[in-house]
Amino acid sequence: MVLFPRFNRARIALVHDTTMATISLPLALYLRLGDEFWLVMNSEIAVANAGFSITAVGAFVFSKMYRGIWRYASINDLLTITKAVTLAIIIFFSILFVLTRLEGIPRSAPLIQWFLLMALLGGPRFCYRLIKDRHVGDMVNKISHRRVSVLLIGAGDSAETFIREQARDRNSAYHIIGVIDQDNGRVGREIHGVPVLAELNDLDRVLKKYSDVGLQRIILTNRDLAGETVREMLEIAEQHGITMARLPLLTELKMDLESTTEIRPIDLSDLLGRPQAVLDRGAIKKLVAGKKVLVTGAGGTIGKELVRQISDYNPEHITLLDNAEYNLYQIDMELGNRHKNLSRKAVLGSVRDRKRMESIISQLRPELVFHAAALKHVPLVEANPLEGVLTNTIGSQIVADACQQADVAIMVQISTDKAVNPTNIMGATKRLAECYCQSLDVAERPSGGTRYVTVRFGNVLGSTGSVVPLFQSQLAKGGPLTVTHRDITRYFMTTGEAVELVLQASARGSEDAEAGGKIFVLDMGAPVRIYDLAEQVIRLSGQKPGKDVKINIIGLRPGEKLHEELLHVSENLVPTQSPGLFLAAPKARELNYLKENFTIITASAQAGDLSVTLRHLAELVPEYKPFNKNEPLIRKNK
Repeated sequence: MVLFPRFNRARIALVHDTTMATISLPLALYLRLGDEFWLVMNSEIAVANAGFSITAVGAFVFSKMYRGIWRYASINDLLTITKAVTLAIIIFFSILFVLTRLEGIPRSAPLIQWFLLMALLGGPRFCYRLIKDRHVGDMVNKISHRRVSVLLIGAGDSAETFIREQARDRNSAYHIIGVIDQDNGRVGREIHGVPVLAELNDLDRVLKKYSDVGLQRIILTNRDLAGETVREMLEIAEQHGITMARLPLLTELKMDLESTTEIRPIDLSDLLGRPQAVLDRGAIKKLVAGKKVLVTGAGGTIGKELVRQISDYNPEHITLLDNAEYNLYQIDMELGNRHKNLSRKAVLGSVRDRKRMESIISQLRPELVFHAAALKHVPLVEANPLEGVLTNTIGSQIVADACQQADVAIMVQISTDKAVNPTNIMGATKRLAECYCQSLDVAERPSGGTRYVTVRFGNVLGSTGSVVPLFQSQLAKGGPLTVTHRDITRYFMTTGEAVELVLQASARGSEDAEAGGKIFVLDMGAPVRIYDLAEQVIRLSGQKPGKDVKINIIGLRPGEKLHEELLHVSENLVPTQSPGLFLAAPKARELNYLKENFTIITASAQAGDLSVTLRHLAELVPEYKPFNKNEPLIRKNK
């Protein structure tokens, strides 16, 4: 048995505070009485002083003063000290008044003692932190080893934290020259002695001014800057031979991260960034919590992120469906680690298998179905058109029909901007899937049946098979990077942001009667020129485009558009109450017409009749006209 606990720093602090409390009353009396203090000092005062010490210790412990660490003493610690000292003074002098009517003690003594004890307790803590932060007597150590000279962008809380951490660490790697901020009102002021030098518009001038002191890096601390602004800063930094980095968000920190101020290279999402949409998380939670959910294509980029975010809203059960065994295994294991107690089931299967899908949905009875399974790589679908039709169009019909038969509450169809005025088979097949779900929604909503919510968005940054991983792979090999056309543009969105808005649209579509038969379109911001993106990828690696790594123009691939669109010319935008979401209102097709012709195109695709299938596809999607339709193969819609 340990009779005497280890003598740790908290107990040292308690001894210190007890000592300060013991001397505070005599010192307060001396300050009040001067030399007369020695005339009134007697055994009664000594007993009273002992009583105050005991009262103070009780107040200190009760106020939890010893949970804080002196090195990180802050305003919260000062408030705790204030509460503890006030409590001790009130209790002690109240008792003393009842017992002695405070005879022999001046009425101003409690007030003097309050200020005095505050200084005796707070002063040493403040001095200790100053010493640890090296603001006192340690400035020489700042040049004891070579440091990287940096300039911070943003004068907010993240910048303050970074500056404080660098000041505290004797072996810090960075020497902070100054801060650039958006707010002109902060220019000329300081953060812990580091000056706010200028506004963002003056970045080029500041870099020229400090080029002689060896400025090496710009660190982005403000995550609210527009992507266009970050791109401009990157270009200016490159002109001066300076690299850029950023501070991570708290949600990005790893468990074993040694410092919360570890800097990272500028991420492509920073360059494409836009203000984050304000989500109605209450509506999303209401949609998902306690529900049974099925996600098709759960092993894909969007499917995986859907599973992650849905699982965080506490569903009753989640079913993961994919036809790729390894991808399904990966997300199943990840989900098991993420939410160990969440009921889940991993199912191997293809959305093209009607009996399989009907069996799965009828047995598991999901209330929400997110249909993310699709073939999305334009050149591959262009080279394998029958597979695109059977997966993207007929697979979507099979899932939608199975949801209708099993009385699923909501089915969410994930679509793409390539479905607008498609020039490729992938886009045309996804447009047909949109049409079918739209028509089903119009037919089902009035009777209270399944609601079909279609969400359309552009490219997902960093998804498998997309341009960013291709650039990164080419860069790892030393280049060159390949771009199909110098002027080609695309809409981009991060995976997390896309899925958040998909969930927001699902919640909105399930409740909003105005959404019936319409398509949710995500606000993708401004389109990004792929050539510019290639240059930025090279710059982020610390190299120069065209000099260190070349960019080759290889020509547009089959079915590839120069510029993608989010809306057809005939689609009208309907505003929503949710930031980041729009509603497109294309004219709905007749459901019976689509069912009849889907049967025809299914038969031709399954029979392997390529020319007939493609003509069916072109007839069903009038905007898609790559083939000569001399002979109509399906009946006209009446």
